[in-house]
Parts: sequence; structure tokens; C-alpha cells
Amino acid sequence: MSSFFDKYINSVKDVDTIHYTGLVTAVKGNLIESKGPQCVIGEICTIKIPKTDISDTFRADLENSDAEKYINILAEVCGLNGTTVQLMAYGDTKGIEIGCEVVGSGSILKVGVGSELLGRVVDALGKPYDNKGEIIPETWYPAIASPPTPLERRPIKERVLTGIRAIDSLLAVGKGQRLGIFAGSGVGKSTLLSMIARNTNADINVIALVGERGREVIDFIDRDLGEEGLKRSVIVAATSDQSSIARLRASYTATAIAEYFRDQGKDVMLMFDSVTRFAHAQREIALAAGEPPAQRGYPPSVFELIPKLLERSGTSQKGSITAFYTVLVDGDDMDEPIADKVRGTLDGHIVLSKKLASAYHYPAIDILNSVSRLANRVSGPTTKQACAKMRTLMSIYAKSEELIEVGAYESGNNPDTDLAVELHPQIEEFLIQEEMENSSLKETLDKLSQITGIKIDEGEYPKNQDLIQENSFSTDSTEETL
Repeated sequence: MSSFFDKYINSVKDVDTIHYTGLVTAVKGNLIESKGPQCVIGEICTIKIPKTDISDTFRADLENSDAEKYINILAEVCGLNGTTVQLMAYGDTKGIEIGCEVVGSGSILKVGVGSELLGRVVDALGKPYDNKGEIIPETWYPAIASPPTPLERRPIKERVLTGIRAIDSLLAVGKGQRLGIFAGSGVGKSTLLSMIARNTNADINVIALVGERGREVIDFIDRDLGEEGLKRSVIVAATSDQSSIARLRASYTATAIAEYFRDQGKDVMLMFDSVTRFAHAQREIALAAGEPPAQRGYPPSVFELIPKLLERSGTSQKGSITAFYTVLVDGDDMDEPIADKVRGTLDGHIVLSKKLASAYHYPAIDILNSVSRLANRVSGPTTKQACAKMRTLMSIYAKSEELIEVGAYESGNNPDTDLAVELHPQIEEFLIQEEMENSSLKETLDKLSQITGIKIDEGEYPKNQDLIQENSFSTDSTEETL
């Protein structure tokens, strides 16, 4: 009986009986300034907007009903300047006026987590977005948290499957590894994420759609994930029309949800689209709060927050978070500040090529400019030999591609180039994959071996291959031995 009342008892314990209040003194675009309340950076406050569409006679009957007299807007403290508190609202600032009451909660943003999140779509605050009813959390996790310390992280020794031949062979990913997907607009970042979400053998997907188009949310659910995929997924959405603080905090909310499932011993696949929109949101907040711009208009706080967010994924003593973070490369400049910072923080990068996409080569992965820093650690010896040979053949062909295309190359001049030209159609066929196609690791390694002529040892094939092939959406963890 006591367990039934635990959540109510804990709620009462968490209630702060003393509320600090303040008054709005200025509204500057998305930035709201108030005199008071006493608070700390990151604290959640409530701005009370009086309802003006109620007659005075009727209002008198509602004196004891605070919910009927006010519209409450949640806001977060983003700056302190003397007695002036700077806040960013999670919702629309319409209706906020000078003198509106600001009430401090005494708490930073916390996310309700639990198994009921599976199959649900939530907003930046972890509240239901899908009209499927209330989510009753098992516990609460802070949205902003510290990553595991270096000595708390388990070494990465096993690979996680994506069902994509180009990645599972030449860019093998370990459980707990973090990779970036770098591309310009319209090259296939979201499509690549959807293929990983459907095909991976991770236990749970956590998908963050931050600052993207509103239609992409329903497209991702209905078209990409499907009913079975959604059952083991959690989607956190904050679209481009929402406030900058909502887009920023959706990033932390998704990470906190992934951390909860990792703490339950699960292997989590975190797919984050996109870090660029996260950086844009922080830039808007920082500039509004008076922080000076630094690199290409980005204030220093952007480059401080990126590694703090990305380092939270990875392994712990209990489970793992394998993460794919997309980066929208402005003007296809791989050295622009956000791309450069993310690439230097993560454990590898996958570059998508506009040239390949225009040739209808999907997924448009530029293998020679992509790297997985842990691929050699999670691949067997003969697999590494086969991958090295295929990369070498691709590199040789790329160096002579212009001569080959104009017919200036004569066969017989170079045996290595002759072999690269001969095998090029097979390599292209291997790398091209239909969006709804799931290639098991056995199929991938068999084709890799066939093209390169290097026999891959049987011990490097996975166990329980039938589970991987037949039930890519099983919630049971599937292990493999390399």
C-alpha cells in the first residue's frame, strides 16, 4: 500500500512552500526582464498574464480560481544583472506586459522519465505532444547534467549495427561511439537517420528533432519509423517555429531521456537532428542577453556548450548511448566554426556528398572523406584487411576519375588502376542502398569479401544472426562477436 502513495508523498516533499516573486520590467523581443525574483541561472519561473477577456462581474466570481484568472507561461532564467533577471519564455510571449508577476520555482528543468515514454512524442519539457494521454514518470532526471567521468566509462569493444552496408563495413560503429553526419541541405541527413532508426540492433531509439520543419515530425513517425519502430522509440520535438529556449532545452531533454535508459542497462541509439540548430538557438539567447559575438557571429558560450552536450552520450558502467549528430554545413564549408568544433569533439564523422546525391547515389556517403575512429577496434583482422583494400581501390579510382571519364586512360598502364576500374561498378553497387533495405552484417561481410577477394574469418561474423535479420525492432539486446 505504501508504494502506491510514494509518488504523492515525494511530490509533497518537493513542494517549496516559499515562493519568490518579481515583476516584469521590460520585454525585448524574446528576452524578458524582471525585477526579481531571487533565483539562479537555469531556474524555471512562471510568468502570470491576467486574462483580459473575462468581464469584471464574472471575474469577481473567480477570485479563488487562479487558473481561471491567469495564463501561465514557463520561462527560464538565462541571465542576472544586479537585481534584473533575464528570462526566455518557452511559449509565445504574446500578452506579457509591464507589471506581470514572475514566480520562481526554486528548481531547474527536470524531465519525467520512465518506460511509458516508449512510443511517445514529447516536447522540450518532456510533456506529451501526441494526444495519447498523460505520461506518468517513474522518476525525474535533470535536463542539464554532467557526463560520466573518464574512469566511469567502459571501453568500447563491441559494434552496433545500422543495417547500412557502407557504415557497417567501412565505417564500423562501436556501442557507445559518437559520430557526426555532416552535409548541406537536401543531401539526405534525415533519411540516413531514419534508416539507422529502423535497422539498428540497439535496444531503444531516442530521436531529437531540434529546429527542423514541422512536417518532418509526422513524416518521421509515419513514413520512416512505422508502428513497430515507434514502439521502441522516444521522439523529442522542438520545431523551428518554437522559441529559442525550447529548441535549446529539447536537446538536453532528449539526452536526459537517453541517459535514463542507459542507466537501466540498455544500449541506446541517440539520433540528434541537428547540432547546428542547437547552436543557432544558443546564439539567439546569448546575443539577446548581451554576450558579444566571436567566430562568425557565434558567441563564446556556443562553443562551451557543444562539448558539454555531446560528452553526455557514450558508455557508462551500466549501459551505452551510441549517438549520431547531424551538422548542417553552411555553404558546404567543412571548416566553418560549428562543423569544426563538432568534428573535433566526436569519435568520427560521416560526410554526405552533394555530388553523389545529384547522381542519385544514396546514401550519399563520401567514404574517402569519412572516418570512424573506432572502426579498427570493433572489426576483426580479416575484415580490416578487406575494408582497407576497398578503400585503396576507391582512392586509386578517384585519382584517375577525370582521365577515365574523358577516355584518356589506357588500360594496361597500371595494374592497380586497372583493378580499380574493373571493380568500380561492383563497389558502387555495394555502397548504394535503397531507403527501405536492411542489410544484415552477414550479407555485408559476404559482399565485401566477394568484391575484395579477401576471405573473412567465420569468427568475425555475428552470433544470433537470425535475430538481427528477422526482427530489427526487437527490444532484446543482440550481441555479436568479432
